[in-house]
Amino acid sequence: MATGRLPGSRIPLLGVEEEFLVVDGERGEVVPEAATVVDRARPALGARVGGEITKLQVETRTDPCRSVAELSGQLVEARAVVQAAALSAGLRVIASGSPVLGRAVPPPITEGPRQDRGTATFRGLHDELAICAVHVHVEQPDRDRAVLIGNHLRQHLPVFLALSANSPYWAERDTGYASWRSVTWGRWPVAGPPPFLRSARQYDEHVRMLLEAGALVDHGTIFWDLRLSTKHPTLEVRVADVPVTAAESAAQAALVRALAVVAGDAVDRGDEGPELAPELMRLAYWRAARDGMAGHGVDVVTGRLLPAATLAARLVELAGPTLDEAGDRERVEDWLARLATDGDGATRQRAAAALRGRLTDVVDEIANRTAPDVSAPDVSRR
Repeated sequence: MATGRLPGSRIPLLGVEEEFLVVDGERGEVVPEAATVVDRARPALGARVGGEITKLQVETRTDPCRSVAELSGQLVEARAVVQAAALSAGLRVIASGSPVLGRAVPPPITEGPRQDRGTATFRGLHDELAICAVHVHVEQPDRDRAVLIGNHLRQHLPVFLALSANSPYWAERDTGYASWRSVTWGRWPVAGPPPFLRSARQYDEHVRMLLEAGALVDHGTIFWDLRLSTKHPTLEVRVADVPVTAAESAAQAALVRALAVVAGDAVDRGDEGPELAPELMRLAYWRAARDGMAGHGVDVVTGRLLPAATLAARLVELAGPTLDEAGDRERVEDWLARLATDGDGATRQRAAAALRGRLTDVVDEIANRTAPDVSAPDVSRR
């Protein structure tokens, strides 16, 4: 992601990566046909579409964007293209953090020497890799400053997770969690929030230690929920489930960017960020994964249990002036209002299942909202 900030602008560029699952067009089960979808979508999207570590997943990427309106347009376009590509092959793509139907354990892993090293290193952890996230990149070319900004953003990660929770099903059963993806991801040796760090040098030393310990295949397997990007001059926030709709991904990106700007202002005042109690972070992650936006979350500074909606509203209040400056407040406030009315993605998935007790209805609901302007067949007749 190239830099390109306008002279005098405090608002950095941003970009988003979204991951999707490929499902059979009639049965709604996950199928290892990602390469087919990528091949058919590539003439329209070029490098903005690609595969993932399993053959069940497709990833799309935006270009670096100045405005969230531009970002949203690229997200909508990419979703429409990959959905149309999937339909042309009798398939569909769904924006769900975890599979709803079909055999996903173990998933078929994409072939290649890097993937082989990963399997040798991580072994059974690869069995639960059929999970989909959204990654938000915020332009931060100064790596030392980016590390300190990350210290400030760490405290918000559980709330970002609750806002996006969209993976209640696993192995064709309801897990009781709003984000089962984050629970499975937490088993990895380098996952969850990064440690509190004071410089890019310390960050690099920590990564070097992880490499020497055999906890990483390479720098691309630093799977912290917030990291310095390995490919771009950005800070990458990776904690969220992929949301059901492009509008939600765009709103989440807007909020992340605004809070990164707020954090940058604090860093410029000499504030390195709060050193949070690890046990409170772990508790807050667990509560966010279990309840999403439907319950309560943990304030990682005080340990108090508060409604998830209250914790989210506090983030919007903190980011408010920057959201105003970027022209994004209405978008973010509308998103929170829709979550209050319709529920998070997990709540909507369960509501679709409750209508007739069929998980095929869940797949239909997600597929139709993943790319609403692209018609898809109804599999709910089963």
